[in-house]
Amino acid sequence: MVRILAVACVLAAAAIRVVAAENPDAPPMTRTVDHVDDYHGEKVADPYRWLEDDVRTSTDVADWVTRENEHTTRFLEGIPQREAIKTRLTKLYDFERFSAPSKAGGRYYFFKNDGLQNQAVLYVQDSLADEPRVLIDPNKWSADGTIALADVTFSDDGRFLAYGVQDGGTDWHTFRVMEITTGKLLDDELKWIKFNSPAWTMDGEGFFYARFPQPEEGADFQSLNLNAKVYYHRVGRPQSEDVLVFARPDQPEWGYGCSVTEDGRYLVITIHLGTDDKFRIYVKDLSEPYGMPYPLVDTFDHEFSLIGSNGPLLYFKTDIDAPNKRVVAVDLREAAAAGKPAPPVREVIPMQDDAMVSVSLVGDQFLVQTLHDASTRVQCYTLDGKPVRSIELPGIGDADGFTGKQTDGETFYSFTSFTTPPSTYRYDLITGESTLLRRAQVDFDPDQFEVHQEFCNSRDGTRVPVFLAHKKGLKLDGSNPTLLYGYGGFNIPLTPAFSTSRVLWMEMGGVLAVANLRGGGEYGEEWHRAGTKERKQNVFDDFIAVAEWLVDHKYTSSRKLAIQGGSNGGLLVGACMTQRPELFGACLPAVGVMDMLRFHKFTAGRYWTDDYGSSDDPEGFKYLRAYSPYHNIKEGVCYPPTMVTTADTDDRVVPGHSFKFAAQLQAAQSCDNPILIRIETRAGHGSGKPTEKVIEELSDQWAFLVKVFGMQPEMQ
Repeated sequence: MVRILAVACVLAAAAIRVVAAENPDAPPMTRTVDHVDDYHGEKVADPYRWLEDDVRTSTDVADWVTRENEHTTRFLEGIPQREAIKTRLTKLYDFERFSAPSKAGGRYYFFKNDGLQNQAVLYVQDSLADEPRVLIDPNKWSADGTIALADVTFSDDGRFLAYGVQDGGTDWHTFRVMEITTGKLLDDELKWIKFNSPAWTMDGEGFFYARFPQPEEGADFQSLNLNAKVYYHRVGRPQSEDVLVFARPDQPEWGYGCSVTEDGRYLVITIHLGTDDKFRIYVKDLSEPYGMPYPLVDTFDHEFSLIGSNGPLLYFKTDIDAPNKRVVAVDLREAAAAGKPAPPVREVIPMQDDAMVSVSLVGDQFLVQTLHDASTRVQCYTLDGKPVRSIELPGIGDADGFTGKQTDGETFYSFTSFTTPPSTYRYDLITGESTLLRRAQVDFDPDQFEVHQEFCNSRDGTRVPVFLAHKKGLKLDGSNPTLLYGYGGFNIPLTPAFSTSRVLWMEMGGVLAVANLRGGGEYGEEWHRAGTKERKQNVFDDFIAVAEWLVDHKYTSSRKLAIQGGSNGGLLVGACMTQRPELFGACLPAVGVMDMLRFHKFTAGRYWTDDYGSSDDPEGFKYLRAYSPYHNIKEGVCYPPTMVTTADTDDRVVPGHSFKFAAQLQAAQSCDNPILIRIETRAGHGSGKPTEKVIEELSDQWAFLVKVFGMQPEMQ
């Protein structure tokens, strides 16, 4: 239990120390407070605790943000190449981008961005041959493009669309309902919804969803997300009349996802406790109006991800006796007769050598996506698990989509790679043929570049893959500016996907390296588990090993090696730069989890204890304290040039993490290497960020690297 020993948060208090800055180019002075916490008998100082306060309500924090942004802006404005970088990146971004179509209620839907629109626009077609028409254009919702469209779902009867409105990048979404044929916006307005999408009933009269209670005034961007409940909303009624379907007041940390089986018979409630794919499953028979949801799986021991149904058979992706996952069927009649917390399962598709990352049920076929050394492969199976064929993809890269109904004869997917812009395809489930629908036209020459995959050994001998992309004819003389990107957490894989900003980095002569670290989802659950909790140091060791490999093999030198990562990847950068500051020439941690002793006390942070553990636990405190970036900054160390990025209204990884880390780093820095923090306004963790803000932030990051590496790129 954490016990506060002393708190001094008033500027006039004697405990406050002001750090003097005589150099006009030095970062702004940041006051400290004498705040100490007691973790299981160990006293830990937190001198920048006051920077955790919400920037919207704290004048002191808002003033600090203003001073830091002014300091960062002065530095960036002194970089001659900054405007040319922004101009080139804007040109690269200016291409039509399409999502893969989806089919619902007899119509086709897709998102399109004309190029520089701040938000993608939702289009509808009655058939693929018809001219698309605009259904929702979120660019009309705000002048600065900071209000985004999210969580789009369609009623099966084709009458209605439910969608989320995301304001300023927050994870809170407000649901609205539209009549599709007329485009009329109904009065429905549902609030306090986060990490949730509507599940329509088959009759189109309403949908199930989960929401949190309304937070206390001023606490919506920081308070813990607890006490979610499942409701049914009938179209045209106010939210106050929504019917409570399921709640567990005795389990305030449970979160819920809702699905309705395609035949409309069952509501399946997936219950999660954190970020692990370990679920309880409750089922409600919708043919029984007064029937209550009952437990089908009543432990958090295994993954049960619903794929689809066939009458009383429910199909799940699971890790039961299968760390690389498999597909099983659960018969609701057998499960009811068994009366056990974990139902009897029948294997449909066995575990494979490659990790099974996604399964859909379309056209009475299972479409199984796996990863082979982090690249997508897709295989089709019959309902009884017999292989049909592999879907031939255009190359080694990342494919996404493959959704639809069991009655459909087609599905759609998108494909990209490091040098292949987004392309969308229609796949015929009967003939097995893919037809190109659209290919993005980007202003670059892919033949300039080459992509290859290498493997290096981590500290304990684990084989770690890394993708490399760069201009052809690269000289391995140790002089190339190199950007190493990583994530390594939450079972999330990094795949070889296209990025215009990375194209620009390579055009400027940079080498791109993307490392597939333990903790991610590239090689199944064992790979994921090897990078969690007390094993988290494996992730940092993997990243450091890749960095050393790049230097040893003369791709670059430490002086010209930059590391980059966001969110959990921001933690990765923060931990590695505090452990091995001499190994890196620049660091770009974005929206990172930097205080590993307090992350679980804000918004959705409590979910992350699945991967990280918790300082509330004595053993957890020991290993978290050992690598927590904020707590491992040491005075007298020369840290690499660093630009921290975050946003003032990030309510997932609250900006206090980055504020405290940057302030501590600025105070401890012993050399002239710049330590900057760039704080975006009217933006959150990343989703929904307007294109204009994305371009500005990326341009500043590349300009920062050009400056600190002394690059002289010839801009196209």
